[in-house]
Amino acid sequence: MKNNIRIERAIKNITQDDLAKLIGVSRQTINAMEANKYVPSTVLSLKIAKIFGKKVEDIFSLDDND
Repeated sequence: MKNNIRIERAIKNITQDDLAKLIGVSRQTINAMEANKYVPSTVLSLKIAKIFGKKVEDIFSLDDND
């Protein structure tokens, strides 16, 4: 699964730590998501999309291998 969390954070000018606090996870979790090493749960995906004011599918997309 691919995502554009890093891009959305840059647009909103928030740090990994800021986003982590807003959705209730560690900064390391955000880092792992951005590096495509961690696939978030549906709940986390929805929280992230809500923070950015976007649909989940605007933030996350399936990779050819998914």
